[in-house]
Amino acid sequence: MKKHMLTFIVLMLIMSAGATAGNKKREFRGAWMQFVNGMYLGMSTSQIQQMLLGQLDALQKDGANAVIFQVRGECDALYQSSIEPWSRYLTGVQGQPPSPYWDPLQWMIEQCHQRGMELHAWINPYRARMKTPTALAPNHILSTHPERAFEYGGLYVLNPGLKENREYILSVVDDIVKRYDIDGMHIDDYFYPYPEAGRPIPDDREFQLYNNGISNRGDWRRYNVDTFVKEMGEHIHALKPWVKFGVSPFGIYRNKKSDPLNGSETSGLQNYDDLYADILKWVNNGWIDYCVPQIYWEIGNRAADYQTLIYWWNRYAGGRPLYIGEDVERTAKNTDPQNPLSHQLPAKHALHEACKNVKGSVLWYAKSVTQNPGNYETLLRTDYWRYPALQPLMPFLDDKAPKKPRKVKPVWTSDGYVLFWTAPKAKKWGDEVRKYVVYRFAKGEKIDIDNPSKILKITADTHLILPYDKGNERYTYVVTSLDRVGNESKAAKKKVKL
Repeated sequence: MKKHMLTFIVLMLIMSAGATAGNKKREFRGAWMQFVNGMYLGMSTSQIQQMLLGQLDALQKDGANAVIFQVRGECDALYQSSIEPWSRYLTGVQGQPPSPYWDPLQWMIEQCHQRGMELHAWINPYRARMKTPTALAPNHILSTHPERAFEYGGLYVLNPGLKENREYILSVVDDIVKRYDIDGMHIDDYFYPYPEAGRPIPDDREFQLYNNGISNRGDWRRYNVDTFVKEMGEHIHALKPWVKFGVSPFGIYRNKKSDPLNGSETSGLQNYDDLYADILKWVNNGWIDYCVPQIYWEIGNRAADYQTLIYWWNRYAGGRPLYIGEDVERTAKNTDPQNPLSHQLPAKHALHEACKNVKGSVLWYAKSVTQNPGNYETLLRTDYWRYPALQPLMPFLDDKAPKKPRKVKPVWTSDGYVLFWTAPKAKKWGDEVRKYVVYRFAKGEKIDIDNPSKILKITADTHLILPYDKGNERYTYVVTSLDRVGNESKAAKKKVKL
């Protein structure tokens, strides 16, 4: 009882300090954009683009700095692919290209980068067909190699026990990474299928033929998924060392009943035992670059309490940047057990602040955010994500900062008073500048680039239009460089009268 009371007091102190005080300079602020719910069906190219533009514009105003965009839901493609067919969720018919033609992945990369956001391409690795029946394209994997998949729970799943399936998925990953200027590759929690009571996974033959001397079938299944995850990270970084590899696993690793030493006080489905996904091994071995457990439940949930789980992940999964997968609608719908006049966003935010290894969040999902349930979006925009944020550092990818911008100078133009600068020289990928951070400080104000409230803009441009007004006020503008993984240069300063 004393422990719960102490936790409550700590949370109340954090919340009373004000949400704005908790704004961090470095924080992953993402949102998932999915397509397998059919949201694009029946819409024209222009209608889909307008819908996506509306969501991106809103997310930008909300303070988001990353989008995790689904591009492969059932061994199909939301991009131009020579390996897999166009998705039926885009055009209504699997294998049919969009008309008028566009490449959603390329288009989204351009739109996100224009807004200073990262674009992470999200694929479902093993799922080959959803439960809804569909006419398969001739080049779909279930058409060319039906023997390499099994049906389970209405889904068709590429058998993780087959090496050729692993190699096939990795060929898709390689193709995306090579051809598109993505910032990250992302996989979710669909490894072995979610279990059905009384129905075993049909992999007897594969276990007998390819067990690699592993006698326990659970260990063998985990070995299959481990091997895929390890190789996926290796493939990505061999092609482009700066592309981040992230996983969003189911929210429970193991229950205490299964693992008294390391399990959580929960009683739900388990990554390790049911999906054969040993997330902690991937984190501790450095096979992935970030982890986003889907803690979609509410505070006080009997089977999977949000507070219990965020503390658990904070304790066990801090070896790589840890972001929390948040369910927007459930957070806005459920009241705070300690404050029945409020929904749970303030309390969840306080838990984030209390967990030192939590470096951000990813919201499920973008459309829900823009619908603003319970003023969720308004609170992001005015409090929790009020100021811009840089991406969390990943020194294991690159820990060297780029050089600072050159030739920072205000110039009168036909567009008004404009601050210009030029990119520093770069010899290798780690030196290349991708974005700039522009800060502004009033006369006599301490130059402190660790203060996110002083960030005016994070931009890929090499100029900024200044708000000139009679030239009576003195300001110091500071411009820094950001490389591909978010390392920040020293400051380039310029005093200006506005």
